[in-house]
Amino acid sequence: MPPILQVKGLTTRFQTERGLFTAVDDVSFDVHAGQTLALVGESGSGKSVTAMSIMRLIPEPPGRIEAGQVLFEGKDLLKLSEPAMRQVRGNRIAMIFQEPMTSLNPSLTIGFQIAEALVLHRGLDQAAARAETLRLLDKVRIPAAQTRFDEHPHRFSGGMRQRVMIAMALACRPQLLIADEPTTALDVTIQAQILELIKTLQAEEGMAVLFITHDMGVVAEIADRTVVMYNGKAVESGSTEDIFARAEHPYTRSLLSAVPRLGAMNGHLRPMRFPVVDRATGLSDVPTEVSDTVATGVPPVLEVRKLTTRFEVRGGMLGQVTGRVHAVENVSFSLQPGETLALVGESGCGKTSTGRSILRLDEPVAGEILLDGQDVLKLHKSALREQRRHMQMIFQDPYASLNPRMKIGEAIAEPLLIHRLATAAEADQQVAELLRRVGLAPDMASRYPHEFSGGQRQRICIARALALKPRLIVADESVSALDVSVKAQVINLMLELQEQMGLAYLFISHDMAVVERISHRVAVMYLGEIVEIGPREEVFGNPQHPYTKRLLAAVPIADPARRLQKRPVSNDEIRSPMRPVSYVPPQRQVRAVGKRHSVMEWDESWEKAMPAAQPA
Repeated sequence: MPPILQVKGLTTRFQTERGLFTAVDDVSFDVHAGQTLALVGESGSGKSVTAMSIMRLIPEPPGRIEAGQVLFEGKDLLKLSEPAMRQVRGNRIAMIFQEPMTSLNPSLTIGFQIAEALVLHRGLDQAAARAETLRLLDKVRIPAAQTRFDEHPHRFSGGMRQRVMIAMALACRPQLLIADEPTTALDVTIQAQILELIKTLQAEEGMAVLFITHDMGVVAEIADRTVVMYNGKAVESGSTEDIFARAEHPYTRSLLSAVPRLGAMNGHLRPMRFPVVDRATGLSDVPTEVSDTVATGVPPVLEVRKLTTRFEVRGGMLGQVTGRVHAVENVSFSLQPGETLALVGESGCGKTSTGRSILRLDEPVAGEILLDGQDVLKLHKSALREQRRHMQMIFQDPYASLNPRMKIGEAIAEPLLIHRLATAAEADQQVAELLRRVGLAPDMASRYPHEFSGGQRQRICIARALALKPRLIVADESVSALDVSVKAQVINLMLELQEQMGLAYLFISHDMAVVERISHRVAVMYLGEIVEIGPREEVFGNPQHPYTKRLLAAVPIADPARRLQKRPVSNDEIRSPMRPVSYVPPQRQVRAVGKRHSVMEWDESWEKAMPAAQPA
């Protein structure tokens, strides 16, 4: 059978202030019915622009499709009139994007938005459109579709919003589905649900899928064939099995080398660096274990005892308290100098609130936070500001953490000047040294944040966090938004700095493969509570809690041979931490299962009685 989509010699350019930029350079590939083709590469490789060119969504100007053909069912989409192309978009070819909230209208119900496509493209009346929409919501495994039809997007979790987008894409029974990074921003369990859903629906509908991603683990999970893009060019293509087993291009080998693989740390007791790959040759160094810098026999740098943080929910005309979000509930742990404790779990489990509470960016309602023996919760404003010199935070989005109007040298020097630790001249010298330490040139201090890549911006945030020579760094999803090779570079940098400075890291993440590689100990959070904590090799090698097992089972495995295996994936949403005012948390029982390894006894009937998460 001929391919349903043929892309031949596609070239797309953009007019910029610096001249003509070629985003897609002579790219060719085929997609067959019922097949999944992965278009893989890092940010800036041209993969998303390729998809937008196929759909004729390139803004003109500054963009322009300058050459090539896009043959869909034998017709060249580049030669169709705009009215004819509108009949193709959403009807014959559907597209889902990385961030569903930017694709959904927040003022309209999700049922209306799906039904609208059915009325416009399939000519259904309102009653038929509603019935078909409910069928689609059931098909994409959205529970209680009848009641959720009239809800607005903000009432859905991220994973459920992505299911709504898939239902909308399937509404007109397309022959081709283009999925542009549909799982990148999702938790590992939600990602597993979406991947399984796409595979199931593809088998049922016989769709072709063009799947765009930078995650080679996801590629192995879903793709029949793979095209690797680099600097706008398709540098390698073939069956996914061949690409993984016999990659020929250096860039492909560098992508595969940087993929964190669950189980790679078996037999290693200490964190391990990622291999550094030369993209020109594809050769990588041998990853080495990090020197053991964990201080034993000394007081911990951080002790958290029975930490509790709740947020009041108000409603009614008088703004009375109608409930509370139990974000952090009775959490305890300690952290030694030079140690990395990973705090893992899905969005909404309370791990970020724990990190923010430790720095008192969120105010806890109970508990103790001892930093070098001093209780942070008892400090007044001036003393707290002084103590914050010793604990710093690195956030997930480095661009949002930097003032776009402030040069990065000024941003790094600012804490030194505020705390009066250096004069202006001394601060400039320290900024230059900090930039060198994180792998950036000192002359970059005069640039603004928008002039840097995502990985470079995260290095700048690390430099700023190091400026005050802290003892503790809370890294909140600090690498989750980065490409796989940039992620490896930033993690290697953090490990190197830990060796040199004896830093203690509270590493907050939902990426279990990365956590396994860099942590000494792991604490698993669910519904605001730590349900399992212990040494990394114990938690990963002998998980005891059902939720820990669920997280580990959901991690994509970078082995195409396992692609056709059906994985047991729960379609449940994470339970809600919102409780009524009268709610009293139950007393938990914790049992030891090994040396420093403990697990919470969990009442599953109580857990199931909690409502699914409903964003405010």
